[in-house]
Amino acid sequence: MDVENGVFMMRGVDYNDPSRIRSAAKLEEYINKVGFLPLFANNIPGFSSEELTAPQDWWCDIPERDPWSWREQIARGERIAYGKFFAGKAGYISLEWLPYFVNWRRDGYDFDSLYEDGKAQHRSKKIMDLFLNEKRLFSYEIKKLAGFGKNGEKNFPGVLTKLQEQIYLTACDFRRRNNAKGEPYGMTVAQYTMPETLWGYDKVTSAYSEEPEESKQRIYDHVKKLYGNIDDKTIESILGV
Repeated sequence: MDVENGVFMMRGVDYNDPSRIRSAAKLEEYINKVGFLPLFANNIPGFSSEELTAPQDWWCDIPERDPWSWREQIARGERIAYGKFFAGKAGYISLEWLPYFVNWRRDGYDFDSLYEDGKAQHRSKKIMDLFLNEKRLFSYEIKKLAGFGKNGEKNFPGVLTKLQEQIYLTACDFRRRNNAKGEPYGMTVAQYTMPETLWGYDKVTSAYSEEPEESKQRIYDHVKKLYGNIDDKTIESILGV
């Protein structure tokens, strides 16, 4: 997504292009083929769902056509991980590649061990403690229960994003909130849970047997294999540290 004269301009393919991805199911197939994929365009050409779809389909309010709606469908399907995994920006990771991201981003730590070693803030712990019993919580529930907001903890969006970057939390659904009459209103809100809740501890942590740096290099090499000899600095700017 680019900004020209204050207007958002979507990159993408022509609507009649036969290579255009036309459904959430086809996008899932593609993600499983390439392994992981940012939602929006970046400095690696072709490395986003935005560039595989038609610009006019975004936010068209037709769920079958709208790639913005597909992210909700894919998260809900629990066959691919979705969240703010890439330098604070949203994207997808296949279940094949998820353990390598988990090992790299967590530096081989489960959250409790990370906190005990002084490598996580108390604000992060207050959020993660909410998920001890395999809960699924919407963002506004997390904010309230963890004590963020006025006269409470600060920077809720940043802390929640960091936990997604570290793959301790992932989006699992999107729903609209209900008003006092029980009627839905506003934009959809993300629901979160631990990856272990969706796919099991053994699956999620199955790459803990290798060094985190080895998992990182495996991911970088995969990007270079798919998109050309991209330099590490560019990959790091997109995937994050």
